[in-house]
Amino acid sequence: MRFGITNSSFEFANGDGDIFESIQQKAQWAEMNGFSWFSVMDHFIQISGIGPMTDPMMESWTMLAALAATTTKIRLGTLVSSVGYRNPALLAKMAATVDIISQGRLTLGIGAGWFDDEYVQYGFEYPEKASVRIAQMEEAIHIIKMMWSQERATYQGKYFSIKQAILEPKPVQKPHPPIMIGGGGPKLTLNAVARLADSSNVFGDPDSARGKFDLLKSHCDKEGRDFEEIERTVISACLLAKSDRALQQKIDRYGIQDWVHGVTVSEAHDLFGRYREVGVDLIILNIHGNDEETMELLAGEVLPRFL
Repeated sequence: MRFGITNSSFEFANGDGDIFESIQQKAQWAEMNGFSWFSVMDHFIQISGIGPMTDPMMESWTMLAALAATTTKIRLGTLVSSVGYRNPALLAKMAATVDIISQGRLTLGIGAGWFDDEYVQYGFEYPEKASVRIAQMEEAIHIIKMMWSQERATYQGKYFSIKQAILEPKPVQKPHPPIMIGGGGPKLTLNAVARLADSSNVFGDPDSARGKFDLLKSHCDKEGRDFEEIERTVISACLLAKSDRALQQKIDRYGIQDWVHGVTVSEAHDLFGRYREVGVDLIILNIHGNDEETMELLAGEVLPRFL
């Protein structure tokens, strides 16, 4: 099982105000300390549970381009881009550019979108039915794959269309950069993963992840897709400390939601072992509060157990 880090907050403990320098250092540190993945959220305002809406939030794709130029081996991605925020042909072009800058280290994370307040603030149309947003995502993936692989791409869908579209230069990765679909909806989203994605990203504890992967396998069986072809990833929020007392002090300082795993190092060994047992290929960690000690404990006392 591999480990990654996703950046969900641009509030850093050093408080020096240099947001890019802070996230660049975080990505470079992850690269040098055994992590194989680094991603950023695709949001324009902060989401509830992480911080107030007024917290700083950098745009994901321009940030990925900058990180692609300042890292050398770690895989980069969005976790995940909402289909409603960019025309899919434009997204295909942006992603190809980042893949070239990174010399083939991009994974395109994409999802149906859910943060309706964000849609309203930024003037995007928000379809109320999740089935519509998922259908939009599926059309977008078809367009993106066509533009990455065809000399001229034409597609006429219900929601999006392109006509003899040229995308040059093509991405570095062949046949194309991996596509990760985020979400664990049992009927539509996981079915879309089985048909269209190279990677699945779900949220939840090990038992929840097991259930979603079982459903994904059933969709793969129905679609004639080899389940083992799909990378299985989980996002998990965590806060680590060396002892119960130290952990409680951190929880008191940061505050903690019920979906954040507040654990000691020994408990982390057990937790991540359970994720490995249910078939997780890559666990992507959201470091609660950008806590530096949590990162150091992960690198020094947790990852060596699994790598």
